[in-house]
Amino acid sequence: MAGSIAALKTSDGTTRYRARYRDPNGRQHEKRFARKIDARRWLEEANAALVTQTWTAPERGRVTVAEWAEQWLAAQVGLKPSSRQRYAGLLRAHVLPAWGRHRLSDVRHADVATWVAQTLECGFAAATVRQAHRVLSLLLDLAVRDGRIPRNPAQRVPLPRVTRDEPRFLTRDEVERLSDAAGEDGDIIRLLAYTGLRFGEMAALRVRRVDFLRRRLTIAESVTEVAGQAVFGTPKTHQQRTVPLPEMLVDALSRRCAGKHRDDFLLTIPAGPCCGCATGAASCSIRLCARPG
Repeated sequence: MAGSIAALKTSDGTTRYRARYRDPNGRQHEKRFARKIDARRWLEEANAALVTQTWTAPERGRVTVAEWAEQWLAAQVGLKPSSRQRYAGLLRAHVLPAWGRHRLSDVRHADVATWVAQTLECGFAAATVRQAHRVLSLLLDLAVRDGRIPRNPAQRVPLPRVTRDEPRFLTRDEVERLSDAAGEDGDIIRLLAYTGLRFGEMAALRVRRVDFLRRRLTIAESVTEVAGQAVFGTPKTHQQRTVPLPEMLVDALSRRCAGKHRDDFLLTIPAGPCCGCATGAASCSIRLCARPG
């Protein structure tokens, strides 16, 4: 075993045990213990980490989870705004109250498992507990890659199962009855039902994305509400696609395109602004929520 353990007498006559070793850069590390067995265990753990190349400098793990979470979230450049807001909310509501003051090196697997169980016992849904754990695990993954901790203590923690209700799909007759009840906006119900578009994709449709000759819709943009504002971006999969336009919708969508420019939204409401985008009705998409204004 590399390193050494030395017995030292303190001023009050008690014996302390000093364990020492050198890291791959030749820098010496030491720690003192009241028991020799604890000093040996610490030295053995350090040696095992050196042999398996999982050793990390102790001072790099002293940053708090709160400090590291801020750096981790800022580095998530590939996130959609809605996902970033959701991660920030999970950090604020669940992760940081429990872990914010802990150093990265002080987070233990058993403590994470206890936190997951306690969060579930507090009445939070299993899906929320799993999402909060995922955020903690992701920021710890980055700490591992950055050489701040040797392994992710949140891995392989038992998580609650999420039970989902069986989806309820409308029949064609139900779709038609709902569309008829919607009056002049019945084509919106049919568009969602017969094309499979997500609501945000439909709301972001522009006139130039409708090909009446080929009866195709090009889905290249989506809109979602983030902190009360409409935020436009790519579809959920980040992939542009085309979907068939049912013949029954051609006339209705043609009327909606009448008098509009190519870059205007296909679906608008009589008065605007309606979705937080600070534009007039001619260029503002369909209302994103039931909030007035």
